[in-house]
Amino acid sequence: MNSALVIIPARLGATRLPRKPLADICGKPMIVRVLEQAQNAAIGPVVVACDDPDIAAAVKAHGGDAVMTRADHESGSDRIHEAANLVDPTSAHDVILNLQGDVPLIAPDALRAAFSPLADEAVDIGTIMTEIRDERFRDDPSFVKAVTTLTHTGTNRALYFTRATAPSGPGPLYQHIGVYAYRRSALERFVSLPPSPLEIREKLEQLRALEAGMRIDVSIIDSAPMDVNTPEDLERAQAAVAAGA
Repeated sequence: MNSALVIIPARLGATRLPRKPLADICGKPMIVRVLEQAQNAAIGPVVVACDDPDIAAAVKAHGGDAVMTRADHESGSDRIHEAANLVDPTSAHDVILNLQGDVPLIAPDALRAAFSPLADEAVDIGTIMTEIRDERFRDDPSFVKAVTTLTHTGTNRALYFTRATAPSGPGPLYQHIGVYAYRRSALERFVSLPPSPLEIREKLEQLRALEAGMRIDVSIIDSAPMDVNTPEDLERAQAAVAAGA
């Protein structure tokens, strides 16, 4: 594989945490914290795909690269698709890694883990999951479950993703983490497809790929990165960074 082009979609219009990408975390905007973690993964160049010049200015002020995209995209996948064509129109990078802009504490190893399944040429999309060890979250629909089967290469092939508690019976459950490494051709196909029935029913975009017969393989990581969606989440992220996490 060539190196990945890492694209971080960032939208200013969050409702629960206004101007979320620019929220300060110990002297740096959150989007810059995410950018730096992506750079530390060293899997390829990193670009922030944004819909507001304030985000672009903040990224560039800290030495990062940003590209302006349309404000009316319905999903992060659509935004990264536009950004990839803007910054890499000749498709020099055959993998596009989609990293959400609200995970300032994500470990570089987690990004490399999402990228690694694409070493198998049969895989269209790589992603990550982590074991749910807290019993409170096994039945929580906000913890998306990945139902997978082990492959001969040691990764896990995704059979389904669901908000339900699955699979049933004894054994571990795994939370899916929404970091995606797309082959360029897979991303092109994905954004050309209409939302699928199961995607609409479960409100999980990745089901569109499975329903279309695309293969998603999943690497296991040790822990889930904390999303920052509310002021309380932001306070926890600030405390973690201040403590040296």
